Amino acid sequence: MSGDDIGRDRLGAAGDDFYAMLMAAHEGLSLEDSTKLNARLVLLLANQVGDPETLKKVLAAARKT
Repeated sequence: MSGDDIGRDRLGAAGDDFYAMLMAAHEGLSLEDSTKLNARLVLLLANQVGDPETLKKVLAAARKT
């Protein structure tokens, strides 16, 4: 994955479905539990990506936006 690919929409129309699932996962959670869910989700997705250089680029991009 090049630096130009970071942030590119890969989900298309399924992005809306994912967003709805994400919001449903947070429904009814306290702010603390919601924060913990986000942290677990980030770690699971980072493990799925599995490439430290890509993760470094993603972190840098996230800080810019």
